[in-house]
Amino acid sequence: MAAEGCIWRWGWGRRCLGRPGLLGPGPGPTTPLFLLLLLGSVTADITDGNSEHLKREHSLIKPYQGVGSSSMPLWDFQGSTMLTSQYVRLTPDERSKEGSIWNHQPCFLKDWEMHVHFKVHGTGKKNLHGDGIALWYTRDRLVPGPVFGSKDNFHGLAIFLDTYPNDETTERVFPYISVMVNNGSLSYDHSKDGRWTELAGCTADFRNRDHDTFLAVRYSRGRLTVMTDLEDKNEWKNCIDITGVRLPTGYYFGASAGTGDLSDNHDIISMKLFQLMVEHTPDEESIDWTKIEPSVNFLKSPKDNVDDPTGNFRSGPLTGWRVFLLLLCALLGIVVCAVVGAVVFQKRQERNKRFY
Repeated sequence: MAAEGCIWRWGWGRRCLGRPGLLGPGPGPTTPLFLLLLLGSVTADITDGNSEHLKREHSLIKPYQGVGSSSMPLWDFQGSTMLTSQYVRLTPDERSKEGSIWNHQPCFLKDWEMHVHFKVHGTGKKNLHGDGIALWYTRDRLVPGPVFGSKDNFHGLAIFLDTYPNDETTERVFPYISVMVNNGSLSYDHSKDGRWTELAGCTADFRNRDHDTFLAVRYSRGRLTVMTDLEDKNEWKNCIDITGVRLPTGYYFGASAGTGDLSDNHDIISMKLFQLMVEHTPDEESIDWTKIEPSVNFLKSPKDNVDDPTGNFRSGPLTGWRVFLLLLCALLGIVVCAVVGAVVFQKRQERNKRFY
């Protein structure tokens, strides 16, 4: 796989060793400074992807250790997961399989970026394959369950790479990538493809590609960004970018997959975690980040969203309280106009009396 010799430079792209001049996603070295600043407020402070920022204790990289055994250093796996010299197969292309792989070490980084090299492929034709991969940063690990092979009502972050539309009424196009943050109180609804608890998502054609497919997840100072590289162009494409996300430290990284009546091979080739070098305020540094609850400061409930054919959200129908607010604003506007009109009319009447 060509990507194993690549390093990441945020704002510069993924540069492949031994292939000088080949830039990945992002602007090149001649890009004006103001364009780099537009990429994000922390651009100048984060990692350039060099090995000194690669956190090997949280990374899965070839050559894998423990091939042919039931365990490997730093990572545990369960279910149908199979370790080979070229990939970690979470599920084979067989029905009713579940598998996962989880990092041994809890992650105490407040700002991080995960790059995942993955492959989803199988013999099933359109809409006759499933179900997909989930990437996790959660409090609990190695707990099997109904959500892509892992537990429901989790604590933490999940990124779902869903390949099968269970909701026959949906207008979104699959495969589809979505994000969910949970404090244990929410349940993932498979029948609706997680729409009610989804924070954001995008359509991403990652299945049965003849080339490498990648996904990048960055979390820094409350901003969560997901990007994809699926076209074999060494270019990142925006998928998800949301702010107001609060994630604690001390959780575990993992990946899982599941199949039902339909199936696919779900492979993880690598998971590389980079530390982002970001300055925090004294108030932020004083917080015990292991004690905070996963949450999102969202202006509206995800339940207010409905599908759009592009895979994005548009506002749902007006609810009762919204209609009430609109009527109240309209009434206040009428009252103000009436008062102003009355005052103007009275002044004109007084002005006319002076001429008699």
